[in-house]
Amino acid sequence: MVQGNLLAMTVSHLIIASQTGVIAAAITTVGILITNTHKRWLVSAMLGVTTAIVDFYVHPGMFGSAATEAIVTGLAAGILSYLAGTALRFLKAKRGQRSTTDI
Repeated sequence: MVQGNLLAMTVSHLIIASQTGVIAAAITTVGILITNTHKRWLVSAMLGVTTAIVDFYVHPGMFGSAATEAIVTGLAAGILSYLAGTALRFLKAKRGQRSTTDI
């Protein structure tokens, strides 16, 4: 809705984005618990798909066809999830490596 311009973010946008995020995260969490998976790519894919579906139903798209914004939002959520998971794993490995060499 703000199309990359963070200065255009309003309280209304934050409420809609929060609704989308909370609902998508809850559905993804249930899916992860049911499938009992720990694969980062699968968790990210599940989050991306559920975010796209929830975003499509929470509010109408502002650009392209009716589903374009939802698809873009879902892709961005999946990619950000994967990158955040990779960064956390890297930092944990680096921290663990440093603490074993300090002993």
